[in-house]
This record gives sequence, structure tokens and C-alpha cells, in this order.
Amino acid sequence: MGDKPIWEQIGSSFVQHYYQLFDADRTQLGAIYVSSKDTLSHHTWDMQLHLLNLTSLPFQKIQHSITAQDHQPTPDSCILSMVVGQLKADDDQVLGFQQTFLLKNIQGAWVCTNEVFRLALHNV
Repeated sequence: MGDKPIWEQIGSSFVQHYYQLFDADRTQLGAIYVSSKDTLSHHTWDMQLHLLNLTSLPFQKIQHSITAQDHQPTPDSCILSMVVGQLKADDDQVLGFQQTFLLKNIQGAWVCTNEVFRLALHNV
């Protein structure tokens, strides 16, 4: 892993940690999120509301399998991470998903300031 650019090392470590937490105990995800505000549109992303949504999802167990991940540095020293994979919740069928994270270093810790998640549903 040492031969990869630092943003790939940080992004890969974050993704691995995120899905381990999500699959084991979603309530522990609070430590890796931070609320943010877009100064141009004045839109606020509320971390507490997002965590409430994650912890109230209707399944009991979930397992993520990562197919691919890509990480890029941004001009403002953040990291954009995109993940493609599959997930299985309870006894439901396996579904594809895509998730993108914007990571920012705040006081020495890499946290998620923004996120986009999409299930890959076809012909549903």
C-alpha cells in the first residue's frame, strides 16, 4: 500500500473502516461524519439527521462487498472517494450500489462531510 499516492491510501482505509462499521453496528458511524454547509447554496448537510436515517433503516443485518473503489484529491485538499459494490440486507436479494464520499481532514482526522448513495436497480 506504501507505493500508492497518499489520497488512495487514505481513501481506501476510510472505505474499509466505513463498511466494517456499517455492517457491524451502524450506530458507531457518528465518529466519521461531520455536518457541513455549502456557502454558495446555503444548503446544510445535517450529520445527526443522516445518522438517524442510517440507524432507522428497516433491516437487521447487512453485508457489503466492494467491487471497485477510486479516490481523487480535490483542489481544496479533500479526497473524493467513489465505491461500487454489492450489498445484501437480511434475506433480500443481492443488490448493486454506488456510493461517493467527500473526505476532509479536520483536526488530524479524515471525516465524511458529504455523501451520495444509490442502489443499482434495473427493471424494477
